[in-house]
Amino acid sequence: MNQPKPTPLVVQTVSPPPTVQLTDSLVTTEHVIGTAEGELRYTARTGRIVLREDDETEGVFGGRSDRAQLGVTAYTLADADVTTRPITFCFNGGPGSASIWLHMGLVGPRIVDIGEVDDPATPPYRLKDNAHTLLRATDLVVIDAMSTGYSRVAEGHKPKDWHGWKADVELFTEFIRLWCTRFDRWMSPKFILGESYGTIRGVSVAQKLQDDHGMYLNGIILLSSVLDFGSQDFENPRWDAASLHFLPSYAAIAWYHGKHPDQTLEQVRAEAEQFADGPYRLALAKGRRLDPDQRSEVAGTLARLTGLPRRYVELTGLRIEHERFCAELLRDQGLVVGRIDGRYTGPAASGTEEAMNTDPSGDATLGAFTAALHHYLRAELGSTEEMPYWVSADLWRDWNYAEFQGRPVSVADRLERLMRANPALQVRIEYGYYDLATPYFAAQDMVDHLRLADEAFERISHAYFETGHMPYLHGPSRIREADEQCDWIRASAGQ
Repeated sequence: MNQPKPTPLVVQTVSPPPTVQLTDSLVTTEHVIGTAEGELRYTARTGRIVLREDDETEGVFGGRSDRAQLGVTAYTLADADVTTRPITFCFNGGPGSASIWLHMGLVGPRIVDIGEVDDPATPPYRLKDNAHTLLRATDLVVIDAMSTGYSRVAEGHKPKDWHGWKADVELFTEFIRLWCTRFDRWMSPKFILGESYGTIRGVSVAQKLQDDHGMYLNGIILLSSVLDFGSQDFENPRWDAASLHFLPSYAAIAWYHGKHPDQTLEQVRAEAEQFADGPYRLALAKGRRLDPDQRSEVAGTLARLTGLPRRYVELTGLRIEHERFCAELLRDQGLVVGRIDGRYTGPAASGTEEAMNTDPSGDATLGAFTAALHHYLRAELGSTEEMPYWVSADLWRDWNYAEFQGRPVSVADRLERLMRANPALQVRIEYGYYDLATPYFAAQDMVDHLRLADEAFERISHAYFETGHMPYLHGPSRIREADEQCDWIRASAGQ
């Protein structure tokens, strides 16, 4: 008897749809600008660059997948020889700040007109040509950190995975490596310009580029430097180091607001620095062992230098926290002074606030920078981005410093490593006297404790400005800063 043949079992497999990789979104435009050194023809590129990583499971390579898109605006001089033309990678800090400030305040060919501290710009704001752009001496690549500007993670990734010292350094290192490869800049003289937390990032990225990829830089500009948090940490219960290092800035700001009418700024600073390095340092070190008469004398000198009431200084235990200083200095006038730039003032929320609840220097500048950047990127550089441009985010609140657990965050050792391994590396450090975000005396102290040979210190140059955290918020200082940076870049590139 014939049996019917069974129907063969057919197993159908459905392949997952192919992964669609992100693509770069750079828009390219050509421009001409007149500068203090003549006319420049340059190419601008703005948009986002995709960064990828190798996929590997159990030792099997599975290709490369998207991990992030970093926002960038770059300027290159037309027809320049890339083997001799310098290139500078620029970024701000935060953590959580876009690089709008350096871009639209100092380095770019077009900048925002913010007015001056006693005559700030008001809406509607306007742009102006930057006759002192750094493009005179170097090509520029302005990069926004993850979750700032237009920088975003790729699908399937968590933004917080990039919100930390190590991951942030890896991201910027990979970006610079990729940019130099794609645009043939390995033979170019290379520089990093970092501001604020961007100085920690800058030194860390330079060290990783050097050690992981063999990419050696010609120079690093540290603007408003903070390489060692321990030198200005008010989280430490004793506050001793921070109290010492902030004092000269307190005195300078007090001078600016008329608390030392019969002295020059140089005289006030010199006295404050000498006092901090001598009697004040000893007084804080002694604690309760300090003789009552000496305590009274120190309190009197502190009150005079800082412009604060003597009784207030005594109540602080001789240790003055910076945001409380901002609220206290002009309390009798109903004003608070700026933390980013102590020249700025604004109305206090009340007459009894213990500490500042806003920063007048930020209030006076944020609107102008933001409006100018949005108009500039779209109307002049042809950007098609419509997502929000995040000028700032509070990433600093939860920034991951796991690698520094149990000790203050410091990358001073990485600067030492850089300078020992690369005897051609030049470092320029810029300070603002009225800066309470990264006080100049703390940054000086970091340099004074570097473990380097005398020769290396000869490669560290210093520049001081009668401004705050961002010297370019003052017109004459911006011009001087830009011109000096151009000269320094040329000299460091051997030109």
